[in-house]
Order: sequence, then C-alpha cells, then structure tokens
Amino acid sequence: MKLSEIDTPAVLIDIDRAETNMQRFQAYADKHKLAVRPHIKTHKLPRFAKRQVELGAVGITCQKLGEAEVMADAGLTDIFLPYNIIGEAKLGRLMALNKRVTLAVTADSEVTIRGLSETFNDAAKPLTVLVECDTGMGRCGVQSPDEAVALAKLIDVARGLRFAGFMTYPKTGAIVENEAFLSAAKQKAIAAGLDPRIISNGGSPDMWRAHEVTSATEHRPGTYIYMDRFQVAKGVGTWDDCALTVLTTVVSRPTENRVIVDAGSKALTSDTFGMDGFGYIVGYPDAVITSLSEEHGAIDFSACEEKPRIGDRLRIIPNHACVVSNLFDQVMLISGNEVVEIEPVAARGRVD
Repeated sequence: MKLSEIDTPAVLIDIDRAETNMQRFQAYADKHKLAVRPHIKTHKLPRFAKRQVELGAVGITCQKLGEAEVMADAGLTDIFLPYNIIGEAKLGRLMALNKRVTLAVTADSEVTIRGLSETFNDAAKPLTVLVECDTGMGRCGVQSPDEAVALAKLIDVARGLRFAGFMTYPKTGAIVENEAFLSAAKQKAIAAGLDPRIISNGGSPDMWRAHEVTSATEHRPGTYIYMDRFQVAKGVGTWDDCALTVLTTVVSRPTENRVIVDAGSKALTSDTFGMDGFGYIVGYPDAVITSLSEEHGAIDFSACEEKPRIGDRLRIIPNHACVVSNLFDQVMLISGNEVVEIEPVAARGRVD
C-alpha cells in the first residue's frame, strides 16, 4: 500500500527512523554504563517494546497497570510501573501480574505502602518497591531525601515488600538539582543500612545528559523512539529524526491564507508546551496550526508563498507524540513511501 491510498487522518510511523532513534540512545547508554528501561507510553506497541529489549534495554516502563498487563500478555517479562497503585481491585490485579513477570512499582506515601503490604503480606513472591522522589517536577514524590529514606525504611520492614531504591521524573534542565536529591537519598539510605540498588531517572528532553546524573543506575526515555516537535525544540533531535507524523487532508480553504484539515483535537494533541501552534507541517515550516476543534485543524499559511489546495495531503509532526498514540486504534508502519504493516495500538486506552 502506498501513502496515497491511506484514508485520513492517520498516524504514520517511519520504522527506519524509529529504529535509528532506539539504537542511538542504547549506544549512548551503553557507552556510559547506564541501563535503559524505555517507557512504552509513547508507542504502546509490543513489537517496539520487544525491539527495545532486543537492543539492550533491561526491561520496560509502563505508566498504568492496564498497559503493563497488555505488555505481559505479549511476552514482556521485566516491567517497572512507577505509579501509586491504590484500591482493592487494582491491588488484586497487581498481585496477579507480579506472579507472571519481574515487576516493580513506586510509592510516595505511607498509605500506598500500607495498601501494598496488606495485599502482599502472605504472597510467595514479594513485591519490589521504589520510593518516588519529587526532584523538581512538582508532581508525585516525596519532598526531601530524608522523607525518601523514611519511606524506604517502612518498605524495608513491611511484610510482602522489598525495598529496591529511588525513582524520579525530573524537571527538564534541572540536572544539578536532580543529582543532589538522588545522591543525598542514596547516601542516607546506605547509612541507614538499606540497599538502594536501583536509582531510576527519566525523561527524553535531557536524555543526552543522563550520564550527568551520576547516582542514576537506569534511564527511562519515552518519546525518544518517535521524537516530536517539543523534543526538536529542546534540541534532543531534528525534524529528520521524527518518526511519527499525522497524515491529514485539506478539506477547506475558506480564505486565501486559512486552510482547514481533517485532523483536530481527536487526531493531534492540544498540548503546546509553551510553543506557538499545535504542530509542525512538513514542507511548510512557516505555517502555523492556530486552533483545533474536535475534527478540524485551522492552519494559517499567510507566511508561506506556496499554499496547499483542497484535497492536498499534509504530514504534521505533533507537539507531543505520546498523546497521539492514544488517539488511534492503529498506526501505519512505513518505510519510505510504502506502508509495510498496519499495527493495532495494543495498549491504547489502558488508563486503568
């Protein structure tokens, strides 16, 4: 199948670019003796998760329990789930999953730890738990190294649990602050007689500086496999590294400069990350996607000499590739201008 035969909107994944992106970071991590544990939330595809492991990843990261179950069903055997698992139903599923694969989770409160311990207290196989640390992102996580060690001690004595270390999703650019927090937590834990064998760092925006966080034993990049407009803006890659594009058709041109395409908020993410517009249009670097409604994308071509006509097709690099993966049931895997396979997005919609 050729690209011209694909109905729009559709997600195209350039498998050659994705392969290069995976290989490039794995080589970097190997050089710096840093384990790679890629986050599958970006692609949600077992085929890419398996390929990441084949290239040298120690395992994968899943953000939700449902994603982890899909990946386990597909044969992935080492899964990190850096999320507070709360509630009887999810804890029951977590125990079932722990019986099937090598599994680790995070906790940032005594409440979470108590729930995990009550569920696993008689389990034949203990649950591995890391303490989540807020090193500047302002999301989940304990607020100081002392709090981190206090929770580590609770995990260490809790029935059914095994303390393994610390995890963070850091603020972009805060390398020094991130390392200071993790280093202090690690040293304090060792002084308390604990063994923080895993120090898990993450994020694609700073992945080429991951070796500067010297306390970290592993890195969890996600978007690196596809790249996107935000990663290009941060200097992580170039437009030629972007493997995911949304193929869309011009359905209206109400004015000389306003073009409407059939990709709106249900095909492109509304995330802007402080950037102007909602994506980058390949071949039209000066065009601006000014607004999105559900099924329409409005693009301003006033800064472009050449303008597309009704029926023309455009390829858009989204601001945030991870969101787009969750908006489509399937993606078109391409090499050059040929579709090599149509792949169902197996973990799509698994938000539980």
